[in-house]
Amino acid sequence: MRRTLIGLATLGVAAVVALATLPASAAEVTISPGTAWKDTAGRPIQAHGGGMIKVGATWYWFGEDKTGESQDNAVFRNVPCYSSTDLAHWKFVANVLTRQKSGDLGPNRVIERPKVIFNPATKQYVMYMHVDDPGHTVTKVGVATSPTVCGSYTYRGSFKPQGNISLDITLFVDDDGAAYLLSEARAAGKLRMYRLSADFLRIASLVTVLDDFEAPAIFKVAGRYYVLGSHRTGWRTNDNEYTTSTSLSKGWAAWKLFAPKGSKTFNSQTTFVLPVVGSKGATYMFMGDRWIPSSLGTSPYIWLPLTVQGTSVSLAWHAHWTIDAVTGTWHP
Repeated sequence: MRRTLIGLATLGVAAVVALATLPASAAEVTISPGTAWKDTAGRPIQAHGGGMIKVGATWYWFGEDKTGESQDNAVFRNVPCYSSTDLAHWKFVANVLTRQKSGDLGPNRVIERPKVIFNPATKQYVMYMHVDDPGHTVTKVGVATSPTVCGSYTYRGSFKPQGNISLDITLFVDDDGAAYLLSEARAAGKLRMYRLSADFLRIASLVTVLDDFEAPAIFKVAGRYYVLGSHRTGWRTNDNEYTTSTSLSKGWAAWKLFAPKGSKTFNSQTTFVLPVVGSKGATYMFMGDRWIPSSLGTSPYIWLPLTVQGTSVSLAWHAHWTIDAVTGTWHP
């Protein structure tokens, strides 16, 4: 990804100098989905199945390190953390969870879809993740915490939410500060939404049970909730769908496509939806993975702006598109 300075030929020298010296977050940047993205040190970004949290003016991107992995050799290595102030230039900060000698984080284990939220009461960043083995016989959710967003996380163990198996997960914090876990239980229990305890470390209650989808992502616009999900086709992509409601516990609509039929969500699987809220508006950015089963570590990222209007969500393809993280606006 690269920074775009617009209309330099029409600006005076002083204006060009002033624009060039603005902080990184103040200029528009271009997103090029499906291309090979590298961090500021020139290394491939390893943040698959990831999620984001914004702290101050900085975004932090967590995900799976799949370096050298394939569908037949997908085991836990690290959970990296990257930082950016403009959503285009990403600095590798640290591996916040690393492989251990044994246990959930040990050899021949699977850690997927790490998501991080902040608990203002405990002053802890809380990470949830899918914990498993390659044969999917563990099927638990794991929890880790850290006093700093991109610091070393302390692993607190794993469990089955209310006794249900757990595969793909995501987290959501509502406007009132309540936090929720979406957890895929497959045919045993479909896609389940749980409210978390006040410290975000445990399940407090079951909120609702949605249809049988994996790879969930959830966001809220003007009092309405939206959940995106993928059908279960392994590493192969499919036409992802969405549902919407004004209540987390009831009234969820029938699932519908949000990308053109047959596009297989532009050959990607839903990972996360990032609200980019600025001074002039908000962009709801779809984040997906375009999995390459034979080389998971080289799977490109698909980031595109969602169009959200009432009960309707749609996604169009843009080989290149521009976003301003300060204003929250985008254009092709």
